[in-house]
Amino acid sequence: MGKFTKVAAMVVTSALILGACGKADLSVEKKVEAQSDKEAAVEVFAPHKGLNQKPTPIKIDRISEHEVNIEITAQITDIEINKGEMYKAWTFNGEAPGPVVVVNQGDKINFTLKNMDPSIPHSMDMHAVHAAPSTDFANVMPDHTGTFSYPADNPGVFMYHCGTKPVLAHIANGMHGMIIVKPKDGYPTDSQVTREYALVQNEWYKYNNLEDFTNGVPKYVVFSAKALKNGDPNTNGAVGSLVDKPLLAKVGDRVRLYVDNVGPNEVSSFHVVGTVFDDVYIDGNPFNHMKGIQTLLLPASGGAVVEFTVTKEGSYPIVTHQFNHATKGAVAVLKVTKDGHDDGSAVMSH
Repeated sequence: MGKFTKVAAMVVTSALILGACGKADLSVEKKVEAQSDKEAAVEVFAPHKGLNQKPTPIKIDRISEHEVNIEITAQITDIEINKGEMYKAWTFNGEAPGPVVVVNQGDKINFTLKNMDPSIPHSMDMHAVHAAPSTDFANVMPDHTGTFSYPADNPGVFMYHCGTKPVLAHIANGMHGMIIVKPKDGYPTDSQVTREYALVQNEWYKYNNLEDFTNGVPKYVVFSAKALKNGDPNTNGAVGSLVDKPLLAKVGDRVRLYVDNVGPNEVSSFHVVGTVFDDVYIDGNPFNHMKGIQTLLLPASGGAVVEFTVTKEGSYPIVTHQFNHATKGAVAVLKVTKDGHDDGSAVMSH
């Protein structure tokens, strides 16, 4: 395949796409019974039965000062969403949420989606770019690869997700993530920040159940940390993952969090217990600057940059202040120690 694949090679007519989606129908008669690690019966989408594709590292290659190549895989990978409870997730690169993507304002993105799913078309809806969705976010058929190009002209913290119909099923099954477009002139507070993390909030429902995705309530609401650089925490959206292994900071740090609520359905009332947000950039845009915020409302797909200072040692719970969701797992912990290293002490959690 050439550098850029013609849309016609990736996209069939509407009728064929609908046919393909019909072929990948979520109906009960096409599902089979299987057992999770907790021995609770779940209905596995038949073409995915026994399929557990090894996570594939994301490929990001900067080819010039203002141009970057990105390759992401669509794949089916089992992930643990609670202790001992597995979910056969529809993922990007075997992660749910998918890996964080970081580019610069003004970059041209040459994006490749490699669809490793043998039965369902997938696509990429990237909120950070200007594009024509009918062509630039087009379906890539099973076992095919599609390449697209678009500019990232607006700085911020954005959601990306699969946009294939039914979109809700693709997002709720795990096909979502965060893309950060770094502002060309930075943030006014850059020189003050000493530590930063990327956090994503998402929901889990009954496995692959469009009715529950549409009309039900989430079984779990969770946080994950996505690595901004090698060595950073990188987790899937699982209950307790950032409590058992908390994020770390030292006394006096000014902490920056890149936050995105990928939903798909619920809002987030993002709050860090024990501090106040010194500076907030709504959607991560330096122009949208607020100060002294206690709780930040993030709609489904909403992002932000939040910054705060930790002044004492201890555990700082990170929650959505919609405590029905915190009770379902939307809690992380920032452990603050004298030197920024884990001292092995127990953490407080909500």
